[in-house]
Amino acid sequence: MAGVAFLFAGQGSQKPGMGKALFDSSEAAKKVFDGVDPVRPATASQCFEGTKEELGQTINTQPCVFATDLAAAAALVDLGVHPNVVAGHSLGEAAALTFAGAFTLDGGTRLIEVRAQAMADCTAKHPGAMRAVLKLDAAKVEELAHEAGEAWPVNYNSPQQTVVAGSAEACEKLDGLVKAAGGRSMKVAVSGAFHSPYMAEATEALAAYLEKNPVHAPKLPVYANRTGETYPEDAAEIAALLSEQVSNPVKWTSELHAMQDAGIDTFIEVGPGHTLTGLVKRTLEGVDAVCVETPKAAEEARALVAGKGLI
Repeated sequence: MAGVAFLFAGQGSQKPGMGKALFDSSEAAKKVFDGVDPVRPATASQCFEGTKEELGQTINTQPCVFATDLAAAAALVDLGVHPNVVAGHSLGEAAALTFAGAFTLDGGTRLIEVRAQAMADCTAKHPGAMRAVLKLDAAKVEELAHEAGEAWPVNYNSPQQTVVAGSAEACEKLDGLVKAAGGRSMKVAVSGAFHSPYMAEATEALAAYLEKNPVHAPKLPVYANRTGETYPEDAAEIAALLSEQVSNPVKWTSELHAMQDAGIDTFIEVGPGHTLTGLVKRTLEGVDAVCVETPKAAEEARALVAGKGLI
């Protein structure tokens, strides 16, 4: 069995000009941006013309990446490429759920606005830091994070990359512990401790929003960061998992292995950047992984999928 997964990019992948080439060349991609703008005015122009600093602010990053992710996915579908399953990293999970029909485009955009504001508010109240730890396995990183103090592993990205979030002091202590253990610690360019207990109030805000704005059952399997497995069909369970996601670890490696076990052998990252493509290549063997953020890349992805007889 063979199959295709769309992987929706998350925060950190943003860059000036993202989505512009797709907007100019794909009517399906343009329709996504045109659909987001009435809900959050000027999102498209912010993607295309915003500065690195502007796009780096959480309240801008999230809606802009969300729109670009969905535009890239729409361009692929318009070329006849349809995924068997979808997943998204952190913010990208909301885009994946929207693509799968759990939210309308309007509803997904409003959800992202609430999510971005709630996380920005938590960051202001509980400033923190994040570190990407390389060259050490997850178990060792868990041990060192515990030793560092108020720090938690929050993104299990690949066998040799785990992201830790926590207080600035704990992250600085972690740097020394990681170096002594033979690993490498890199600062993540954020001012918040995303996916950690510091985001508990964001979980509460999302839960309150979703209680008033119900979720629909996805029309195709969506893998959840919170569990590493597919989302259930029950609306209340979906809302709970999505709310909890912002203050709990992203089990990305578990998701990738689960998708491969389900027969997925072609992973297409949709949206800006190629971070998720790299994580797939460092985690799984015997699969193809490509990223689509331009019309040319979309055509190449179509050729790959067609060559496998999956169109």
